[in-house]
Amino acid sequence: MVALLHRRDLDLREAYEWGWAEFTRVEREAKEVAERIKPGATLAEAAAALDADPRYRVSGQAAFREWMQQLSDEALRSLRGTHFDLPDALMALECRIAPPGGGVGAYYHAPSEDFSRPGTMWWSVPQDKTDFSTWREVTTVYHEGVPGHHLQIATSVYEPTLNRFQRLMALTSGHAEGWALYAERLMRDLGYLDDDGNLLGMLDAHLFRAARVIVDIGMHLELEIPAGTGFHEGERWTPDLGLEFMLTRTITDADHVRDEIDRYLGWPGQAPSYKLGEKLWLEARDEARRSAGDAFDLADFHRTALRMGGMGLGTLRDLLVG
Repeated sequence: MVALLHRRDLDLREAYEWGWAEFTRVEREAKEVAERIKPGATLAEAAAALDADPRYRVSGQAAFREWMQQLSDEALRSLRGTHFDLPDALMALECRIAPPGGGVGAYYHAPSEDFSRPGTMWWSVPQDKTDFSTWREVTTVYHEGVPGHHLQIATSVYEPTLNRFQRLMALTSGHAEGWALYAERLMRDLGYLDDDGNLLGMLDAHLFRAARVIVDIGMHLELEIPAGTGFHEGERWTPDLGLEFMLTRTITDADHVRDEIDRYLGWPGQAPSYKLGEKLWLEARDEARRSAGDAFDLADFHRTALRMGGMGLGTLRDLLVG
């Protein structure tokens, strides 16, 4: 966990308790949005209603790639010069369907050092999948593209004040994935997720990441499930309980969930770094705002943070808030 976060003061039991608090907060809000989508519906029922809604459906892998590219291009154009500095080199972000053979999901590849190969957002889908529901994926495009990984990582590659290690290799999961989750939340704050379907997609993603904090840390430390959670209270976490929790308390695809449990067992600490990283980015921003008072400028905060390149979270906090 420390290698992935680079936090000198990380307390795993505190992180576990915070994970429960964050999960409860996001779950409560997701249920409120689900109620607006379909009164009386559970999260799963609201998700099913959105999956059946033609407004959120795309047919064919080529059409899905085009949808992804258009949404990414719109974000680049609208954020440039308003909320972020985006030089010409960063305006090229290619969106592609990944070749078969890898895991299912979206991921980002950084541009080459000279930007002759642009940053690329890849989406790995089953070969036989031709029908896509977009309400879950709007926030994923922002996570992998702009203002998420592409903005953060390509800014480092572009920044002349950084050395080659900082520009091309200085990446920790908590810093990078924490920023990408922060970017999803930021896009909501900026008004890009006002549609309830797309908003539920963002909350679904954050609920899933909060569940990771609970299950990963809980399993590896064999922690007790606290009272008031409505789930096997007083028992200690096992992989089977982790699987049950993810299947019943999130609306993530079942096959994905099963892969996730294996991931946590084989790579402890990586999955919680998303939400714990986001937590530190939010705390650093809030502390910087309190310190600067009326002089605080959000765009300048983002500019300063991104131009420093990748680093551990402890170092990030020291540099941003002192």
